[in-house]
Amino acid sequence: MSFFQKKNITDLKPLKVVIVGCGKVGQTLVRSLSDEGNDVTIIDQNAAVVDEIVNLYDVMGIAGNGASYAIQKEADIDNTDLFIAVTESDELNLLCCTVAKHANCTTIARVRKPDYIDESDFIKEKLGLQMIINPDLESAKEISQLFYLPSALEVNSFAHGQAELLKIVADKKSIMTGRSLKDLFHTDNHNGYESFIVVAVEREGKVIIPNGDFVIEEGDRLSFMLPRRYKKEFLKQLDIKTVHLRTCMIVGGGITSFYLAQMLTKMGIQVKIIESNKNRCDELTCLLPNCIIINGDGTDENLLKEEGLEIVDAFVSLTGIDEQNIFMTLHARRVSNAKVVTKITRNNFKDLIETMDLGSIIYPRAITSEAIIAYARAKRASIDYNNIETLYHMYGGKAEALEFNVTSKSAATDHALKDLNLKDGINVAFINRNGKILVPRGTDKILVGDTVMVVTTNFGYTTLDDILK
Repeated sequence: MSFFQKKNITDLKPLKVVIVGCGKVGQTLVRSLSDEGNDVTIIDQNAAVVDEIVNLYDVMGIAGNGASYAIQKEADIDNTDLFIAVTESDELNLLCCTVAKHANCTTIARVRKPDYIDESDFIKEKLGLQMIINPDLESAKEISQLFYLPSALEVNSFAHGQAELLKIVADKKSIMTGRSLKDLFHTDNHNGYESFIVVAVEREGKVIIPNGDFVIEEGDRLSFMLPRRYKKEFLKQLDIKTVHLRTCMIVGGGITSFYLAQMLTKMGIQVKIIESNKNRCDELTCLLPNCIIINGDGTDENLLKEEGLEIVDAFVSLTGIDEQNIFMTLHARRVSNAKVVTKITRNNFKDLIETMDLGSIIYPRAITSEAIIAYARAKRASIDYNNIETLYHMYGGKAEALEFNVTSKSAATDHALKDLNLKDGINVAFINRNGKILVPRGTDKILVGDTVMVVTTNFGYTTLDDILK
């Protein structure tokens, strides 16, 4: 195997990973990191949960306090590469990482409380953390981006906001329906240069990496990658209408709702939050003086009607119970024309959920786990000339979008894309060169210094060269 051929993640030396906290996020990390062949040890104070996970996955388990030096020693902290604290307590996560730093391993903490947000840089520096993950804040950011383009199911930013990935459904009236991709691209609106690319399509539950001959059918869910500067041109070309949202109703007054309300208020959107806990309503009234806070049951159809569900521009279900969120969204779909967003916390029945008419779906724990997994893959790669900048799961985990930093020459650089022997199920989505996003053509080349986004239905890539056969 040559220097440029060491590719698959399972060929690389496994990381020694310790995960404290076996909740939903912790279990997602255990599954992903152990499936990729890493040496994983879990710590949780609930012995029954530890036993259950050890029986499910090829991992070691310790029942105890993850902030205890003795427990960390039992987990072999001195030989640990990556220490991750994702318990329900921010303070415990920070304490765990502080204790773990004595072993000079990389530490990552999940921190959710708004109190710590403005101090996150200070906390990272003083505690020596590599990463602080806030799933509630990141979820709120994703939802607020959707409100800039209500017709999209998903809006995600890459390359520090210079590129956007939009998921849009082709309906019966869409000018896309019935046309091939090459027909869609070759129009006078491009001024001789492609302004977007369809990187993946979901049809009847199957994800396809399309070529130019692919014909779009009604109901297809298409993921478009485009430079942000071309967004107006893109919307005009595909005749996608944009509407400024004026009002939003949120059910559930948790941390994500707080972050989201702050963002929407700054966008000039009037926000109404319905929360069942009276004490929490009092807190939100003080924290969000420009929002309307209603103490009530968001699953009560009469209450929703009284508060104007039928006429709101957007409806977001953010309770902690998936079933409630699903039923409320389906009800909002039936009685209003609102842009709807649904929070789902569990992975159960994901394929079924993706087929339901739930509008845009947000998976908070996926946001947390993807950022950590991306870092773990980059750290694990023994050849570090192509590091993963961003990892994003598409279509319920059926495809991945990976953004690579190209720091050295490799087999994938300095050759025209049309001359590269790419694996099946691969699409080069964009090339970021000195801050300018290029929608790639066959004659374009990947150069040292670029960052490159790749969309694939394959998994486990750690370097850019993984895209080559």
